[in-house]
Amino acid sequence: MGEFKHLVIVKFKEGVVEEDIVKGMKKLVSEIDAVKSFEWGQDVEGQEMLRQGFTHAFLLTFNKKEDYTTFASHPSHVEFSATFSAAIEKIVLLDFPTVLGKAPAA
Repeated sequence: MGEFKHLVIVKFKEGVVEEDIVKGMKKLVSEIDAVKSFEWGQDVEGQEMLRQGFTHAFLLTFNKKEDYTTFASHPSHVEFSATFSAAIEKIVLLDFPTVLGKAPAA
């Protein structure tokens, strides 16, 4: 089995300072060794009808599912989740083991 991913896609509430949320996410993942990597981005190409209002994606990678479980129950994550939840209008969240479809170029 490959890595384990935690994908969060959101639309922030009106007036939310997105940079503050991203700063909080960066701080959070730096505090928890179980997180292998953290990536995020803001949609710039999606057609509105396809993205359904969602604007930002956050992707956390873990070596294994157990590392995700450690992250999810970590007190810093529990605390930040309350702040994050208060800032979002809608969310899609997926947690999944990866299946390699194409290896990166060497």
